[in-house]
Amino acid sequence: MKDNYFNSRYDVVVIGAGPAGLAAALAADERGAKTLLIEREANLGGILKQCIHDGFGLIKFNEKLTGPEYAHRFISQIPKSGVQTATLTFVSKIKKERFGFELVLVTRGGIVKTTCNSIVLACGCRERTAQQIGIHGTHSAGVLTAGTAQYYTNILGKLPGKRCVILGSGDIGLIMARRLKLEGSEVIGVYEAKSEATGLIRNIYQCLNDFDIPLYTNKTVTRVFGDGRLNAVEISSVDENMMPIAGTEEKIECDSLILSVGLIPENELAESLGLQLNEKTKGPVVDQGYMTMIDGVFCCGNALHVNDLVDYVTESGETAGQSAANWALANSYSSEHSFAEITINANLLYVVPQKINVYKLNKPVNFYFRSSGKMENACLSVSINGNTLARKTYLCLRPPEMERLQIDFSSACVQRGSKIHFSLLEAE
Repeated sequence: MKDNYFNSRYDVVVIGAGPAGLAAALAADERGAKTLLIEREANLGGILKQCIHDGFGLIKFNEKLTGPEYAHRFISQIPKSGVQTATLTFVSKIKKERFGFELVLVTRGGIVKTTCNSIVLACGCRERTAQQIGIHGTHSAGVLTAGTAQYYTNILGKLPGKRCVILGSGDIGLIMARRLKLEGSEVIGVYEAKSEATGLIRNIYQCLNDFDIPLYTNKTVTRVFGDGRLNAVEISSVDENMMPIAGTEEKIECDSLILSVGLIPENELAESLGLQLNEKTKGPVVDQGYMTMIDGVFCCGNALHVNDLVDYVTESGETAGQSAANWALANSYSSEHSFAEITINANLLYVVPQKINVYKLNKPVNFYFRSSGKMENACLSVSINGNTLARKTYLCLRPPEMERLQIDFSSACVQRGSKIHFSLLEAE
């Protein structure tokens, strides 16, 4: 990309060119907005570039695609669109101005600035590290996050280790357990501190059961050993509070520890803007158009909340891109909002979006939610000021598996200050 492009003012700037950012940029362009897509890596596609397993696109395209195939469906549209792209470009600062935003960018040619009317934060998420979960011991080579191990294996063609321990049963950890075994590594087992696996059921069957990889629950890694290179880990049983139980320590020889211990939305830019963040999702609070509590700033994908399926990431990106374009093209740099508040009961971990802008209820709203615990024969009811609007039953709900519910508010009288309550209870 030529640096003089940065001197132009854009209607929409999308930060992050993973599945959410690609969808947002294309959607904004389709609405007629002059759009810039910024990516800090050399190529578009985000994490999908290294996800060579299939299972993507079942909802969006009704096909089973690999990650690169899914990303290509959107990347191939970029040259045909009016979207301008800037790769190897990092956003270091965003400044709110009276009429839009000023962005400070670090590029191959140096530090430059550009301006826009609206911003879409599609920065994705990052993995928790060994330091963040308090594993003791030496700083040995061979301790990697599952995403890093996946990059080594699928992109660089390098095997992370020959005798591996997987800590955490998130989806990427399960997928890497299978991948490493297919490449000839010995996978000793997957160790999970909780009482059950935290990945999707299909991944537990397809990645562990089908490949005879053992899963050990209520166990965690408490120490690593090795001078220069990892040579063993200490496994301990944990109590109901996931605290190690003294006397249960077991030393297991290995040369690699692969961590799949949770994802955190990348929201340093959101925090620098002073956006209101949700305690449970770790992402910004948004309305149904994915606009945050700062006018003109939108958020989508895993930067908003960690999703299970890329199809839902794309869905939120498309909505955020459309909303950002509408905002920018309306030349509205501030507005008086009229929100209906959303509340949830204790059986729900979170619901996204967290607010409803009553001025924008011109189409059904997609809600995403997770239960706070495992529930069978559960009933989710949605009420407005005490009057039930929608109800749906679920045979089984698990916190690792996000659910999606579409609600049409056309028949309801939703006004400023209305109380929309989500209640999840055992079905009668």
